[in-house]
Amino acid sequence: MSKIGKINITIPEKVKVLLTGNTINIEGPLGKQTMNVDLEMFDLNINEGKNISIKPKKVNDNSKRLWGMNRSLLNNAIIGASTGYEKILELTGVGFRAALKGEILNMQLGFSHDINFDIPKGVKITVEKQTTLKISGSNKQQVGMVASQIKSIRPPEPYKGKGIKEKGQYILRKEGKKK
Repeated sequence: MSKIGKINITIPEKVKVLLTGNTINIEGPLGKQTMNVDLEMFDLNINEGKNISIKPKKVNDNSKRLWGMNRSLLNNAIIGASTGYEKILELTGVGFRAALKGEILNMQLGFSHDINFDIPKGVKITVEKQTTLKISGSNKQQVGMVASQIKSIRPPEPYKGKGIKEKGQYILRKEGKKK
């Protein structure tokens, strides 16, 4: 039995969930999302538009593995359509700063040149200070991917801690050379 898969998903009042064939259409204030569910393997019950339960038709090793994952993906899509997801990145270093130029994020990260990052559709990036970026969107996977791509441009180094990190991320610091 899947501990995560057994839990019912509550649907907020602002979100509409419709099942047509093998696709689930989720519509909320922050956008629309569609998700495919294998109805040959799982039973999907939408109770009066208030909660959803997902259960496997046959319990075997393969359905146990996919049960919790499908429930989590469905829950993430519902949360994304109602409240959305956000990640906050911090730029640490002398002269490190970011600015928005239309649909392009321009960053100065100590290289000899500026880095221009094209913002994909479905993701919104705001520069709160010159050293703080807020990445938000309705798709959890896409928000995390954009944050990961930006962090990989200049990962934090262990000696001075310079680089791009998530808010609250712990950087393992090393001691420098000793005489």
